Amino acid sequence: MRFKAKLSLATLAILTAAPMTTYASSVHTKWEQFKAGRAFHHLSEDGQHALVDIIQARKALAAGNTEAAIPFLYDAQKRLVAASKAATKFDAAENQLQPAPQRPVSPSHTPLTGTTTWVPVGGEFIATETFSPEKKAAVATANGQLNAGQPDKAAQTLQLVGADADFIIALAPLAQTQGAVNRATVFTEGKQTAEAIAALDQIPDSLVFVSENFAESALPQSGKTPTKSSH
Repeated sequence: MRFKAKLSLATLAILTAAPMTTYASSVHTKWEQFKAGRAFHHLSEDGQHALVDIIQARKALAAGNTEAAIPFLYDAQKRLVAASKAATKFDAAENQLQPAPQRPVSPSHTPLTGTTTWVPVGGEFIATETFSPEKKAAVATANGQLNAGQPDKAAQTLQLVGADADFIIALAPLAQTQGAVNRATVFTEGKQTAEAIAALDQIPDSLVFVSENFAESALPQSGKTPTKSSH
């Protein structure tokens, strides 16, 4: 499958296919039945909520409704603070990450230097080139079902076709994301819509996508720290 390297906030909406509180228990039960379960369990709930808020704020700004954007930005700020205090994060230099080849970074991505705190804010299933068109369609359907908050249906879809799809995770640099949201908030409060949108548009450019296995090795629950790839 081919993927666009440039990531928009519309793409981020797809990546927020994550367990919100209302159906987290159902997800926990079903997810263990297939490969994405382990990675899915490590996603940051507050990070995911913050991303949804960011997307909604940008939509409001693009529509010229600055007043509607402000509550979303305030909530995103709170969510990111909560994410900074939760266990679902880890510290690493960017050159220690092992980016997933299926989702290269944005052409506008600027690599970070020094140790950075990363928060897993979303994920998606990836079909391989060897999948039949029917299985690729099933993976797309499963992603759509995740987006709609239907994890049980997504699990059933993949089980029925026997598709062993990879699951990749979007990592957001915490401090940089917080900075972008804070700038957008100041601009929005000052009715500087174009500047606020530009600040939010920096967020998808900062994401790095990693494999399920790397996320498991990096997150503190595993008791391990990320190391450079030998490849």
